[in-house]
Amino acid sequence: MRCTSLPLAFALSLSLGNLSCNDVGLSGGDVGPMFSHPDIVSMGYEGCKNLQCRQVSCKNSKVTSISGRVNIPAGNLPIPGAYVYIPNSALKPITTGPSCERCDTLFSGEPVARTQTGLDGTFKLNNVPIGENVPLVVQVGKWRRQINVSYAEPCSDTVLPYEDTRLPRSQEEGNIPKIALATGGKDTLECLVRRLGIADSEFTLPSGSGRVNLYAGKEGTSAFSPTFNGGGMFPPAPSLWSNATTLNSYDMFIGSCEGGGTPNNETPQSIQNVFDFVNAGGRVFASHYHHYWVRAQPAWSPLMTFNIRQDLLTVTADINTQFNRGSNLANWLMDPAVSGSLTLGKLPLTLAQNTLQSVDTTKVQTWITVPASQNIQYVSFDTPTTATDAQKCGRFVLSDIHVSSSSDQAGPLSPFPTGCIGTGLSPQEKALIFLLFDLSSCIEPPIG
Repeated sequence: MRCTSLPLAFALSLSLGNLSCNDVGLSGGDVGPMFSHPDIVSMGYEGCKNLQCRQVSCKNSKVTSISGRVNIPAGNLPIPGAYVYIPNSALKPITTGPSCERCDTLFSGEPVARTQTGLDGTFKLNNVPIGENVPLVVQVGKWRRQINVSYAEPCSDTVLPYEDTRLPRSQEEGNIPKIALATGGKDTLECLVRRLGIADSEFTLPSGSGRVNLYAGKEGTSAFSPTFNGGGMFPPAPSLWSNATTLNSYDMFIGSCEGGGTPNNETPQSIQNVFDFVNAGGRVFASHYHHYWVRAQPAWSPLMTFNIRQDLLTVTADINTQFNRGSNLANWLMDPAVSGSLTLGKLPLTLAQNTLQSVDTTKVQTWITVPASQNIQYVSFDTPTTATDAQKCGRFVLSDIHVSSSSDQAGPLSPFPTGCIGTGLSPQEKALIFLLFDLSSCIEPPIG
């Protein structure tokens, strides 16, 4: 069994074809070939539409199902909590730019069946339509891939190859969030994002068509390699955050640590632009000294207490398992397919920073801490912070965890992707990948 990536409208035209109940033998004498299956008791129901008319009841408690596993684009790490569903009509396009991606409004296409992946990324979607050309969608926030299952066997489980249900590597395979990434001299998040498995063709200048656009932060990588995108120079990072229109053309802003207390050439208008971007539904990943966006914003600065101290460097941190997503991270790292931790709730770190001391726990979620040093390594909060939980749409995260691949090189003398020479993933890089997809995901709890 193999699946092919198809535009969903085309897949639906193959599989739906304006089916009615009569087309599958629910009335009249000709019940058709599907109804001759020995395990089928009934098919469809009065008033069913399209794929609803191909859902069946089976004998002996059997079900028609599709199973598989959702991985990151590289295919080497599972995605927990991904949504998998069968649409009954064409999907709506995903809007680029900050928007309110709530979990209850995530789905389009009037799904006839849906589920979520477990901690190991696996799923089993029950009561799926039988027969040929069944469309299937995997989605995490604005990551979305649509495939066509060539045939779903009645009253049996159709197992899909993992390659078919990973997240998209390129726009040809599906939708990827539009990401602005500012480089920095003290971290190489551009290399970690590349190791997610996103195709090199998606890394471009803002003038290009790629979904990951690179900007030059202070002392960070500032150009592409000579044989990559013509060796083009990245625009300066302040051109991203100083212009609200530019910033709002992205779904996510990732800021690599620049090694100084403030982003270069920040202005009060830039601080307001980032604030407005997140409140409107944008997502921000701020590495270390990008905590300036919190410290300089009057509405956010009371949320955190900073105390810049000597780096912790190599240390074992605690994962907060007292909330659902934190518990999921701890257990995910223990999964054999991840192998990111040897002890539940513990995460070995290198190059650990030491700037955040405490937070307002009524508004900010702590994820990773070093209690002996009164240090918090990773936090997140949903926005607007003054809104009720049911009205929050954006998410901001602050990480004192740097990318730990010591072989990756940052700086003007290390063009992209030549400077990304690290191989494999360290435990903290695996944790950061989990957290990047958590940042991308829809906001819970659902409205209402």
